Amino acid sequence: MLTRIITGIVGIALMAFIIQTGGTLFAASVLVLSLVAWFEYVQAFSHRGGNLTFVLGLISLVLLWGCAWLGNDGEMLLVISGTVLLILLASVLLHGRISFVDACTSIAGILYFGLSFGYVVQLRFLDPEVLLASPLGNFEFGCAIIWVMFIGTWASDTFAYFVGSAIGSHKLCPSISPNKTIEGFLGSVVGTTASVYGLSFFFGLPQLEMAGLGFAISLLATLGDLVESVAKRYTGIKDSGNIIPGHGGVWDRFDSVLFTAPLVFFFVQFISLVGK
Repeated sequence: MLTRIITGIVGIALMAFIIQTGGTLFAASVLVLSLVAWFEYVQAFSHRGGNLTFVLGLISLVLLWGCAWLGNDGEMLLVISGTVLLILLASVLLHGRISFVDACTSIAGILYFGLSFGYVVQLRFLDPEVLLASPLGNFEFGCAIIWVMFIGTWASDTFAYFVGSAIGSHKLCPSISPNKTIEGFLGSVVGTTASVYGLSFFFGLPQLEMAGLGFAISLLATLGDLVESVAKRYTGIKDSGNIIPGHGGVWDRFDSVLFTAPLVFFFVQFISLVGK
């Protein structure tokens, strides 16, 4: 537990520095995370005899990251289409080495990590000309929203863990994640909604919309966690990796973010949070 706490403190401090710095450092850090998560994903499915398209996946993830950083949606669709067709073609040209199931599993992983981490990049660079006043000074809109996304996601995991540990007795999804409880999930919903609602005062954002976002984050964060749990149960692994002492792998730490980042990105696209 001590290792977990120390690693968490160091990780949060490092992440805070990267988020606040933004620019190339932030974008490059997200790229590294996506590539490491892809490696863990490929390794996980190799335990079931899978032979995923590792190199094609690396290339596709780099291209998707570049499109996200440059904001080129049209090029992103081109990369996605090319990736899907090329990997499916690989199952034909390399028949016997790469099965059709391997090809489909590869495509799922590339889109899972490439698009979701791409939304993390796009969130950070949203509307840099819009500044939000806070007790700690002005924040670029994208920087503030990234903090909302991460704090909301961490709140979901934290409240679920502590409430579930304290009073949890009814299993939420025992066949997928035996430790999750209904009480923990409800604690996550209440705690996350309250946390994001509190951030509305810190950043000067509309309270009702932020409370709604917090509620949605709690749901998607839980689903993101359960998706990885399904994958780990299928592949027979306990953790996706051991790169983060006490916390497992990158996929373990960012499984919820892979769902909440797209949610927050599209939320701010359709719900105006500034100018109210």
